[in-house]
Amino acid sequence: MNEQLISQFEASLGSAGVLTGDDVSSRKASWLSEDPCEAMAILRPSTTDDVAAVMRLCFEADQPVIPLGGNTGLVEGTRAGSADVMLSLERMNRIQRIDAMSGTAIVEAGVPLQTIHDRAEEAGMLFPLDLGARGSATAGGTISTNAGGNAVIRYGMMREQVLGLEAVLADGTVVSSMNEMLKNNAGYDLKQLFIGTEGTLGIVTRAVLRLRPDMPSRNTAMVAVDAFDKIPRLLREVEAGLGGTLSAFEVLWKDFFDTVVVDSSTHAPPVEQGFPFYVLIEARGGDQAFDEERFHRVLESAFEKDLVTDAAIANSGAQRQALWAIRDDIDGLVAKLAPAMAFDVSLPITHANDYTSAVHRRLGEAFPDVYRGTTFGHLGDSNVHFMLTVGTSDHAAQKQAMKIVYEELQPYGGSISAEHGIGTEKREFLGVSRNDTEIELMRTLKKALDPKGLLNPGKVF
Repeated sequence: MNEQLISQFEASLGSAGVLTGDDVSSRKASWLSEDPCEAMAILRPSTTDDVAAVMRLCFEADQPVIPLGGNTGLVEGTRAGSADVMLSLERMNRIQRIDAMSGTAIVEAGVPLQTIHDRAEEAGMLFPLDLGARGSATAGGTISTNAGGNAVIRYGMMREQVLGLEAVLADGTVVSSMNEMLKNNAGYDLKQLFIGTEGTLGIVTRAVLRLRPDMPSRNTAMVAVDAFDKIPRLLREVEAGLGGTLSAFEVLWKDFFDTVVVDSSTHAPPVEQGFPFYVLIEARGGDQAFDEERFHRVLESAFEKDLVTDAAIANSGAQRQALWAIRDDIDGLVAKLAPAMAFDVSLPITHANDYTSAVHRRLGEAFPDVYRGTTFGHLGDSNVHFMLTVGTSDHAAQKQAMKIVYEELQPYGGSISAEHGIGTEKREFLGVSRNDTEIELMRTLKKALDPKGLLNPGKVF
């Protein structure tokens, strides 16, 4: 441990701002791992000025820095080694302003999504980015990974929710681009350098987020579908029929439904069992009576056109939460599939079933008797997730599984990452989805903004 540097950190941040020893190792290295954190220290700044001061010290000392949000990522994007320091923004957790008239929220990077949701709701507004880890995932983390979640089909990914931001570069320079307008075409849109780049170009410290008017009406249903080719048709049917209010279209393959519902006592089956696919549909609007009547009418039309075979419509908030609890029960999956592997890919919806079938077939052949897998995702925006196990945490075996999952994307021009980034787990497969010219331009940007390679080293590339 560099005792002199630790002393400098403590002088800058105070003793509460620097964790070492057991205070570091008691934390997990990553969400899916039980390994202890190995960082030399965890730094906990309270302000952007603190972050800048720490980065100046690290730049002068050639000290690698791993930015840390809520640690809910799935690609080992925040894993640190014993020579690294981690920079956690957990104490930068203030909402500085909610402005319903302008539809904006100014937040620090360490604010959890759930807190933003709650404060926006108090102001009669909606922050639309939502995902299962909402209680832990932070504003800064979801910006740095360009997170997606459950409402992308209507509101877009995190990139669409960010109007402006503030970031600290590797040398401690503060780039403040806290734009509060929807339209600002004055030169380069610098915030894009820090959205989805996984903390490799700069550390996001504050952001101006876009809020939307709250949608008081909410209609939710889970339907059963007996053939995959009906799912794209069902999506277009409900998109058109719901008049722009469709906010979620989540598809659960039978393997997911059976694992989470049928083979578990946690959730009551909302619809008949045994179908190959289940779809969670949600629409949000401004008039409950009107929207509910339209929602029922659209589902009736889907029945008449033989697009759905069974349906359960939520008639209360509790019933709606029960339907979503099935989709969001990732912790239950992880427990059942330990040691679990998680994948997040995207490809055109019409090819999703051919692709997933090929992946499951090849994994079953490669790992007979031990392979188990589940499939689900935000299929309305072409995003497919796998949660699976190959019966071991052996690195070589898991790398073989990754190769199968990503190789099968190539015929469809798919992406190895829909919403979780690259981290270290996917970096050797980046060429599946990005060509050499694109990767070289990424490296050029990295070198320009982080010439010493100190920010989240080893991630993405």
